Amino acid sequence: EDEDDVDGLEAWERAYADERSWESLQEDESGLLRSIDNKALYHAQYRRRLRAASRIQKGLIRYLCIVIDLSRAASETDFRPSRMAVVAKNVEAFIREFFDQNPLSQIGLVTIKDGVANCLTDLGGSPESHIKALMGKLECSGDSSLQNALDLVCGYLEQIPSYGHREVLILNSALSTCDPGDIMETIQKCKKSKVRCSVIGLSAEIFICKHICQETGGLYSVAVDESHFKELILEHAPPPPAIAEFAIANLIKMGFPQRAAENVISICLCHKEARGGGYTCPRCKARVCELPTECRICGLTLVSSPHLARSYHHLFPIAPFDEVTPVLSSSQHKLPKSCFGCQQSLLNPGNRPSLSVECPRCKQFFCIDCDIYIHESLHNCPGCESFR
Repeated sequence: EDEDDVDGLEAWERAYADERSWESLQEDESGLLRSIDNKALYHAQYRRRLRAASRIQKGLIRYLCIVIDLSRAASETDFRPSRMAVVAKNVEAFIREFFDQNPLSQIGLVTIKDGVANCLTDLGGSPESHIKALMGKLECSGDSSLQNALDLVCGYLEQIPSYGHREVLILNSALSTCDPGDIMETIQKCKKSKVRCSVIGLSAEIFICKHICQETGGLYSVAVDESHFKELILEHAPPPPAIAEFAIANLIKMGFPQRAAENVISICLCHKEARGGGYTCPRCKARVCELPTECRICGLTLVSSPHLARSYHHLFPIAPFDEVTPVLSSSQHKLPKSCFGCQQSLLNPGNRPSLSVECPRCKQFFCIDCDIYIHESLHNCPGCESFR
């Protein structure tokens, strides 16, 4: 019997059509097809970015507006199950990573549908509130309007103090934009307001998106698949280099509030509700739920000491780990047989690349998995606990 499905595909054809597994194949030297080691490729790309990084001034207090295109184009299924679903999943991961690396910064969400830009969430430092608001508004309709989106976010970011770095990240799915006026004037307005606009496309390269990024000093890229899109959006999590003419030193007044007792009930200014716990502003004694934030009564920036410490590692990054091979690294120094961090074998890695790294301070050796974990998550060497 034929094993045809309703759509006329054989069982083996359905497996390829459903999983798009042909995208994970490449031809080797003998002409045979083999799967691509995406993990090794990712490790190599991350190490290249680490080598290219230099000690330059970066913006530590960032105000980022994420513009999400929810027009009809976002319902296309070239990204499975749809562009909208892929964008929502990766934006959630990006928001968590952003606040992990930028604890003093704030994010706001803006959506585009039916030719209108709507503010989904105001600028704030709570990742859970942004993610909850985004997941409840995933509906696609109408056309996209880049001009309306830029006008909206430019109006919000113009009110940001001079020490804050104003940024816009546009996740664009449409191939056209339906604008009510001259978008070139809006681009010049963003440039004058020192707003850095970056665009990640999910369809094809568009001239107007590239022009926006060139004029404002942002980055423009087009994703070819879901893994590439995830890599592109996470590149915007670390603080970008500060533009020389805008990188002016400022003294910022900050308050370090004390944690209130859980049994003390008072009105929270964030939600306008009676709640226990929270933090008390040291200047006006107002109550807020989360840190960091700005007091809505006196305008004082409220942070905690760990937030400052977590931002500090961007100013003085540790030197990238030195890559070594399983052969003798020197006449007097041999590579250990196992990784200091996870105890995996460094000499018999099987099909995995024979790559290891060495901490520049404690001289311990780690495999590439531990290298990625150190650089992305801990910011500490597990051998010497060097603050990263």
